[in-house]
Amino acid sequence: MIRVMLVDDQELLRAGFKMVLGAQPDIEVVAEAGDGAAALERLRSVDVDVVLMDVRMPVMDGVEATRRIDGPKVLILTTFDLDEYAFNAVKAGASGFLLKDVPPADLVDAIRAVHAGEAVMAPSTLRRMLDAFAAQLPVERPPAADDLTPREREVLLMVARGLSNLEIAGRLEVAEATVKTHLGRVLAKLGLRDRAQVVVYAYESGLVVPSHRPKG
Repeated sequence: MIRVMLVDDQELLRAGFKMVLGAQPDIEVVAEAGDGAAALERLRSVDVDVVLMDVRMPVMDGVEATRRIDGPKVLILTTFDLDEYAFNAVKAGASGFLLKDVPPADLVDAIRAVHAGEAVMAPSTLRRMLDAFAAQLPVERPPAADDLTPREREVLLMVARGLSNLEIAGRLEVAEATVKTHLGRVLAKLGLRDRAQVVVYAYESGLVVPSHRPKG
């Protein structure tokens, strides 16, 4: 069973998600909370695999709560006007994004994907979001990519541009398993959690430049 916690200050929304998830044979909602602080408190006593986290909440918002969570994977709930918060949540360790009006089937698939170690939002979608918001966000200098081999750097750039492992394998004419190995080394060397954070890193380090920001 995939153990899920719902964190949102709207009780009605939590009830709707709980109804959808409760109908799945492999998902169980084991905890709920109305804000980030309450979620952290609940996590001390309940074993959770995936946290479905709202962004804007009283007491403690979803970004700060995500930063403090160690262990469970976090899916951020966002609306189009909160994408900037979602960007910061990825930096804080979230594994992806969902819109609050997500179709039930997509919600279920996303939870299963995150539980399996994947990032829910396709890197290409994240890249489009970053194009719109990266220029306005304060940037902290990330770790240098100097320790990456030329091939690892190449894989990093392809991931940042939205290519899947299979597409990268095709371009490099290697096995998909080899791409996964290179990507795993990139994550380990740069201290990143998943593909979504690779995209954030590529923007912050200047390896990929938002389309509206001049180079140099």
